[in-house]
Amino acid sequence: MSDSKNSCIRCTVSQCQFNMVTEDYCTLRSISVGTHEADPKVPECTDCNSFVKRTGCCG
Repeated sequence: MSDSKNSCIRCTVSQCQFNMVTEDYCTLRSISVGTHEADPKVPECTDCNSFVKRTGCCG
């Protein structure tokens, strides 16, 4: 993990520990994308498997 922005990974999930907060970017060098569906057909079927809830954030 790094504290600097990865300009290749945009992210608007401020609740994630790896979101830059000051800009809509991820600070990880790479992420893992997965699915919770057997046959995903729309973006809502995919998940960022690198997500970690930011401590002290967002209730």
